[in-house]
Amino acid sequence: MRILIIEDEARMRDLLRDGLREHDHSVVTAADGIDGLAMARDYRFDLILLDLMLPGIDGWQVMRDLRESGNSASVLMLTACDAEPQVIAGLDAGADDYLTKPFAFRELLARIASLGRARQSCPRSILAIDTLLLDHIRHAAYRGEIDLGLTRTEFAILSCLVKSAGHPVTRAALLESVWGHELAMSRSNLDSFISLLRKKVDQPSEKRLVHTVKGVGYMVHVETDHLPTMHNEPVP
Repeated sequence: MRILIIEDEARMRDLLRDGLREHDHSVVTAADGIDGLAMARDYRFDLILLDLMLPGIDGWQVMRDLRESGNSASVLMLTACDAEPQVIAGLDAGADDYLTKPFAFRELLARIASLGRARQSCPRSILAIDTLLLDHIRHAAYRGEIDLGLTRTEFAILSCLVKSAGHPVTRAALLESVWGHELAMSRSNLDSFISLLRKKVDQPSEKRLVHTVKGVGYMVHVETDHLPTMHNEPVP
């Protein structure tokens, strides 16, 4: 993978760069938000490792600028704070996943592999339930005419739920489907993603689709028990 590391702490930046190069990734680095944003705009990357507390421009602003410009690189944010409001703010700004410092390098490798699989996965099908449509070719989700602007991780979670529409999906099954068995993701991590997903999917003028099944996990369904329809051809 072509990876850009935007990290102001020199020792951490060098450790990440050297470790990822040892695992055959192509890596370049930036020491602040201004240089990092310029590099992300000038070159194409598969993944950006983005520290949030950066000089010049902070990580939240870098993410917002990238997404507003249509940059398609996956973003894994690195944060020293695991407080839920900060994490949700980062995800809401457009990050695909996050790691709280300090972290094990093998966990970083697993997260990178998971994001890489998400980029490569492209089943030729459309899923629809009520006014919600998931386009796996364009990797986009719509509620009626509204593009929901989901991150890759949010899309993967919603796709897993819609494929089992009308049936509960356990938290363990969601974690396995989206991040893989090698990642020690916590329930709170998943719940943060679900909270953001609800805000995007359950528009005020639409029927609520994302439901919590107490003691089990989550489920997508509407009162009419309208199950998802599968089509073999992409949307023109």
